[in-house]
Amino acid sequence: MASAPTIIAPVRSATITTGVAAVLAAALVLFLTGSPVAAAGFLAAGLIAGGAVIAWRLLAPRRADADARATDWDLVRGIAQASDDAVAVTDRAGRLVCANDGFEAMFGGLPVPPGLPLDEAGVNALGAAGRAAWRDGRGGAERLRSGAALLAATVTRAGVEADMLVWRFRADRDYDLGRTVAELLTGETGTRLGHAGIMAALIGPDGRVRAANPVLAHRATGRTEGAIEGRDFARHLITDSRGLVRFEREGLEGHPLRIVQVPFLDGEDAPMLVALLDDEEDAPAIGASASAHVRSLVSLMPFGMALVDRDGRFLQMNDAFTRAAGVKSDAPPLYPGDLVVREDKGAVADAIRRFAGGATHSTDMAVRLAHHPDEPVALTIAGARGLGDAAVLLSLKDNSEESRLKREVAQATKMQAVGQLAGGVAHDFNNILTAIIGYCDLMLMRHSPGDSDYDDIQQIRANSNRAAALTRQLLAFSRQQTLRPQLLQLPDVVSEVSNLLNRLMGELVTLDVHHGRNLGPVRADPGQLEQVIVNLAVNARDAILQRNPRGGGTLTITTRAVPATEVRRLQHDVLPVADYTALEVKDNGSGIPPADLPKIFEPFFSTKELGKGTGLGLSTVYGIVKQSGGYIFAESEPGHGATFSIFLPVHASAGPVKAAPAKPAAKPADLWGSGTILLVEDEDMVRAVAERALTRQGYSVLAAENGEVALDLLERSGRPDLLISDVVMPTMDGPTMVRHVREKYPDLPIVFMSGYAEEQLRKSIDLDNVVFLPKPFSVQQLAEVARDAMAGR
Repeated sequence: MASAPTIIAPVRSATITTGVAAVLAAALVLFLTGSPVAAAGFLAAGLIAGGAVIAWRLLAPRRADADARATDWDLVRGIAQASDDAVAVTDRAGRLVCANDGFEAMFGGLPVPPGLPLDEAGVNALGAAGRAAWRDGRGGAERLRSGAALLAATVTRAGVEADMLVWRFRADRDYDLGRTVAELLTGETGTRLGHAGIMAALIGPDGRVRAANPVLAHRATGRTEGAIEGRDFARHLITDSRGLVRFEREGLEGHPLRIVQVPFLDGEDAPMLVALLDDEEDAPAIGASASAHVRSLVSLMPFGMALVDRDGRFLQMNDAFTRAAGVKSDAPPLYPGDLVVREDKGAVADAIRRFAGGATHSTDMAVRLAHHPDEPVALTIAGARGLGDAAVLLSLKDNSEESRLKREVAQATKMQAVGQLAGGVAHDFNNILTAIIGYCDLMLMRHSPGDSDYDDIQQIRANSNRAAALTRQLLAFSRQQTLRPQLLQLPDVVSEVSNLLNRLMGELVTLDVHHGRNLGPVRADPGQLEQVIVNLAVNARDAILQRNPRGGGTLTITTRAVPATEVRRLQHDVLPVADYTALEVKDNGSGIPPADLPKIFEPFFSTKELGKGTGLGLSTVYGIVKQSGGYIFAESEPGHGATFSIFLPVHASAGPVKAAPAKPAAKPADLWGSGTILLVEDEDMVRAVAERALTRQGYSVLAAENGEVALDLLERSGRPDLLISDVVMPTMDGPTMVRHVREKYPDLPIVFMSGYAEEQLRKSIDLDNVVFLPKPFSVQQLAEVARDAMAGR
């Protein structure tokens, strides 16, 4: 949608221009011929031709936009792999376009949702969830039976054009939670409950025992191992004339029992946790009453639970609840409303008051916690009976991991979209800069130093080169710049740039460099790596001087080997397990505020004062590292400095490792040439300046505005000595045109020029013996490339 103004404005202008031109032309025909019929026919033909041009202008940018919004599926699948859930992505046509390993393992292959190996009711429920997601943006389904497992599904509409569905499957919370409680009761946790005097059992909706701790099994049957599972629980109990409950095996002389039901799951077919306590004043217990037994039971629960009295005050909360709610040990809350933001306090208080007054059914509420208000969490509220002073039971789900994954996906998607936009802007800007620099060069040929206009032209050219440097930074962020990778050792690169770093740091900041041993070689562009180190060092120097303007800070650069075993121990969600060579840049400056840390790699984001930074330094670093196949992470604590860690994969090739690149040899100054050059460029201003520049160097130039016109020129004029062409053009692009030309002239030298980077265009070019000239270029660079290409160099 952001491109609509740039499309509509030129089309509106073209519509007016076309209409006026057609009317004037018809009037002229009427004046010359005196025939109204001829004038009307001429007017109709002009309007039809103008309409065709306008239709083309409307359609062409949208195709470009569609290309710009292409999704990096390797990135999406890498993020999906970090999730513990089974994740799949389908497009508008219902085709499966991405899935993680968990999805393939859960369903035994790669079936397309909603046609999964589920029962009929599950497939129907999943289809309804998908339709709801297309309509409302989100849908869900629970209790989907796949074999013996119960699954829950969440479906979310996603994508730049909202044309994708993300399907996330996990074990059904209720089913998984009930199974977890059953395993706890039959394990060591159940034994510890028994030592505390608590007998516990998980009872199914049919009244049969699903699991029980050993002490309950022993009291009810006289045995322990598997003695009570599957039996009717009520058959093991009897009631006397006073209504006291005892075990049938122990008879009326046995200890009376207090039965406490814990409704930790909702639903008619959900299991129920039942605790039995000896109801005797002298019975062994860890507290003074049955309430103490209940509190001990709540504290042992693996999920977040809290008890609230009839006045709405907290009685107890277990460790899982305090972790999920972000409760501080030195400032415990008095009321549940103290945990949530101000807007949610009233709703929580009303719900607790309602359940404390006798409401029987549980409810789920989406609330925002005060310590983390950005992500809503699910709070379950239920009435409590038989739990002593407790009247309300609260359960809080800790979804911090799910929220973190959502933030990572959102950040990665935003960075990808901004990168694609930056690449497109850089391409268009490079065309403009090519014309400006070219015309400056042509004007300088007519002026000599000392002329009144010479210095002004030089200033225009210098500022154009500064703008060209900014476009290179945009291409670096969007990972579309041209790299010249070599096998390198990181200590060699740091050594090459150390002298420059010492001058940048000055006398106020100390540079401390440490190199590890047994570092593996990396494959990267040495010039770009030097730019990464310099950008990080300059930012570190500014942070140090911001904290202490008198100096005294230290910038530490460290290189070290990171083997795969260490990466595996880190258990990082983003960093794949492999051998890396790491570069760490650490300072003891002012640090980065936590709110700014997730945004530091975005282009044009800067915390510096206005006019002191472009906001492209760290975005350039991010793009270079990513395009080199590496990973970068930032850690900071305000007031204690920042650390940037770069992990570059160790190159497995056994080839020789090169040091810093040698300086290129000086080229001869004689650029005069002869011969015929076919120049193909759709941008009028670039074509005009290139034609004039080549003509001044002695070449005969044939100019064409697209590939089809160029092929017509070849048919009429014959073979040229050199073909110079833009890559991306309307109607017929450069590579397609060159393939047609090569069929007739297979040895014709070719020069491609483009505002996009060569790395991005390699797949579309896919031709042998071609030279690439990146925009913007100067008149001298164009002449040098033409001379070398015609000479076969």
